[in-house]
Amino acid sequence: MARTQYETIETDIPARLDRLPWARWHVKILIGLGTVWILDGLEVTIVGNITTRLSEAGSGIDITDAEVSGTAAALYVLGACLGALLFGHLTDRWGRRKLFMITLGVYLTATALTGLTTEAWMFFVLRFITGAGIGGEYAAINSAVDELIPANYRGRIDIIINGTFWLGAAGGALLSIVALDEDLFPADIGWRLTFFLGLVLGLLILLVRRTVPESPRWLFIHGREQEAEEIVRGIEEKVRRESGNELEEVRDTITIHQRPAIGFSLIAKTMFGTYPRRAVLGFAMFVGQAFLYNSITFGYATILSQFFDVPPGSTGYYYAVIAVFNFLGPLLLSRFFDTWGRRPMISGTYLLSGALLMVTAWIFNAGLLTAVTLTACWCVTLFFASAGASSAYLTVSEIFPLETRALAIAFFYAVGTATGGITGPLLFANMVETGDPFNTAIAFSIGALLMLIAGVIALFLSLDAERRSLESIAAPLSSKKD
Repeated sequence: MARTQYETIETDIPARLDRLPWARWHVKILIGLGTVWILDGLEVTIVGNITTRLSEAGSGIDITDAEVSGTAAALYVLGACLGALLFGHLTDRWGRRKLFMITLGVYLTATALTGLTTEAWMFFVLRFITGAGIGGEYAAINSAVDELIPANYRGRIDIIINGTFWLGAAGGALLSIVALDEDLFPADIGWRLTFFLGLVLGLLILLVRRTVPESPRWLFIHGREQEAEEIVRGIEEKVRRESGNELEEVRDTITIHQRPAIGFSLIAKTMFGTYPRRAVLGFAMFVGQAFLYNSITFGYATILSQFFDVPPGSTGYYYAVIAVFNFLGPLLLSRFFDTWGRRPMISGTYLLSGALLMVTAWIFNAGLLTAVTLTACWCVTLFFASAGASSAYLTVSEIFPLETRALAIAFFYAVGTATGGITGPLLFANMVETGDPFNTAIAFSIGALLMLIAGVIALFLSLDAERRSLESIAAPLSSKKD
């Protein structure tokens, strides 16, 4: 049983974790924790692509296009925001491992029940709960990943993990094509099967995740340094065996004044009093990417149908192509966040994607695009935007102290997503439904402008965090006497 006596200790655990070479053990962490973004991508894309089917007669649920792409989408995002705040706070208090098991359980339950809904209100409630589970996952998983992955690889791994959202999006788009084919499934059955697939995938992730340990960094701050030491020794032994090399000795240590928890007042003082410039950076990055992605993701199928007469059963093909390029961006650009550095890559991806989006918006308004050429424009724009959006989670998880890490991620995700993710879908759904290209171009332009503003802010406020330990970027609060 873990002891509850709190002392002042000196530990070399952060340095030992950061000096590890890449090994199969880290791949297991990548699979067990990182694959949650596949679930989120699957969720968002499936709902976006089955919107028109849900609103058709005979779907088994009485709901309109606007209610799915507007109300339900906004409730999903609201749930994600509130879930992130609640579970983010509990992640810092109870530990990373306990919370990433709880949040996955919330997601699995709500997803399974969504496939059984027969009333619009049931659909709304379950979308809210599903969002809460996913929002909680963001805080718990990003914290655990950054605290377990060596400093030399942290940037690229975090970027790739967040980018896997689009693997789920591609899968959801293709799955929706099969599910909406009435030659294969009745209209009231096919869309339900898409949610059950999320349940199956989540259960597989749960099996892998059970073997992921608690963050040793969290443990030694909360009076459980012996447990942290045992975990790190086990990791070192696995990595030594898998790499076939002896590990270098470390000399760097940190002094920690252990404590059970951090109060909200100290967290707020730290985030906004000690690090106000970092708070501005996090807010700007999350607002820009949230407005862009939530507004477009929840309305893309409607755009294809409204402006280009693409049949509901075929929108998934277009979205799958976009999703692939969204994943290729983080995959191919991620290494440069660790080599070229955070500042040029973060500001560059935001500025370039914002400029490309602005050009696309006005070409669209001029009536010069087809469904295929619009998709091509989005592929180029989102190749860079996806890497930039992924870097928002990386940035916030790095620039605040360990004791506030999960809540910081949750806070900026919630505030940024609420600003762009709730407003975006509601505004975007109404603009698209007017059938006026100018209104849709304005919505795109707002997203582009916010990305450009965030890019300028990142250019001046980003930290050179590449290949540095988390403790050197933001010293733990527990390393200082109160």
